[in-house]
Amino acid sequence: MRRLLKFLHTIGAIGMMGALACLIVLMSFVPPPARLAEYALMYGAMAKIATWVFFPSLVVTVISGLLSIGSTPAFHEAGWAWAKLATGVLILESGMVYIQGPIKEEAGRAASALAGELNPAEITGSYGAENNTLWFLLAISAANVALGVWRPRFSRRRG
Repeated sequence: MRRLLKFLHTIGAIGMMGALACLIVLMSFVPPPARLAEYALMYGAMAKIATWVFFPSLVVTVISGLLSIGSTPAFHEAGWAWAKLATGVLILESGMVYIQGPIKEEAGRAASALAGELNPAEITGSYGAENNTLWFLLAISAANVALGVWRPRFSRRRG
């Protein structure tokens, strides 16, 4: 069971970090909202990556990590495991609230504007915050990988 959890955790992390990298690249090529057809296409692609690659990978990574901590007594006292748990929760919340939600919402607005159901002037094209969040999540994910590989010993004060 331990090997299966480790495998799932690793595969999930690979998918999640790959999706983050893809979103960063696509975000750098998003045209201005004035070019509505291309804008809608790019945001549609990013929404698919966020929905079908990023989110499932994130869920697999978090759940397998939680199960691994819960089922391995040695991890109960390991500071690095708890650090990974804390940053994993941060990644989960940030990914859902600041990445997946806004990207899907913007893709929906762009598609509605393209279909004539929404005024194209209502599309702001503000994706700087999402881009910064993508880089932040990629850095935190890389730090989580480093914690899992090197497993540093965090000193614990004894009272």
